[in-house]
Amino acid sequence: MSDPAPVKIVALYKFVDQPDFETLRAPIAEFCCARGIRGTLLLAPEGINGTVAGTPDAIGELVSWLESGNIFGGRFAGAEIKYSTADTMPFHRMKVRLKEEIVTLRAPEANPGRQVGTYVDPEDWNALIEDEEIVLIDTRNDYEVGLGTFRNAVDPRTETFTAFKDYVAANLDPARHKKVAMFCTGGIRCEKASSYMLAQGFEEVYHLKGGILAYLEKVPQEQSRWEGECFVFDERVSVGHGLKIGEATLCRACRQPLSPLDRERPEFVDGVQCHHCAASMSEDKRAAAAERQRQIELATARGEAHMGADAAAAAEARRQANKSRRQADRQRNRAGELS
Repeated sequence: MSDPAPVKIVALYKFVDQPDFETLRAPIAEFCCARGIRGTLLLAPEGINGTVAGTPDAIGELVSWLESGNIFGGRFAGAEIKYSTADTMPFHRMKVRLKEEIVTLRAPEANPGRQVGTYVDPEDWNALIEDEEIVLIDTRNDYEVGLGTFRNAVDPRTETFTAFKDYVAANLDPARHKKVAMFCTGGIRCEKASSYMLAQGFEEVYHLKGGILAYLEKVPQEQSRWEGECFVFDERVSVGHGLKIGEATLCRACRQPLSPLDRERPEFVDGVQCHHCAASMSEDKRAAAAERQRQIELATARGEAHMGADAAAAAEARRQANKSRRQADRQRNRAGELS
């Protein structure tokens, strides 16, 4: 008997104007729920972004459906898509969320649909960043950079992407920094950051097409300029070259990623605390976390699987679909009142 097919994961995004984005929530949630797909997709007036997982057939159906000309009118055709696999489902439920932006920068002048920096394919990235005139910037947050980054890259030490604007204002000058190259996990943040920097007067702005994930997939490890692992926003926590699952884990208390060296620090207690949160944790929370970890270990020893995940995923999708229908009904009623 052959082994069961692994879980297929797809990370995707596309910047596209869609003033009707709210109407897409219900059909997307229902489509994914019916096929056992889990993860998160964000919808906003500027496009779509997210990562979901399911069987290879289910993910193939979803991508084909999104790119088709049916209810979406072909708007998502040509989306930036990255596939990977996992041995187990990395998400607990399916969520389709409505947002003001698919990646939050709060800078209206940053519009990738109008202008964007120069895309650089992973195969050409090494040659670009070896240029001595290039300022290489990691646009991710500090906890992500802590697991790994490109050699000689600048860490802005931002806690949120919106703080990137402050970093640029305080540290970069179009008159002095003639060439800037940026990168992020999958390409979406540096695509928007490049648009922002062009709007600020920077002339030569480059960004890694497909992000770190594309680089780790396509560039052989012996030629790589990447050091460490790449944080990902699911239960894999991190990946390395060839997109193999890395060694990082998440602290159950504060959700900070932890390297093997972090887990050797004296503050670390599995399932309870790490060096990021140990000093700020109350004794009540520490005791509760210790009890939760004890229950998890007992369940594992008994060979018990996590229960209720499928039901939770279905319930969440139905809840979101019903909410979207109620919003649509209210909009129609208001329109009727005004006509």
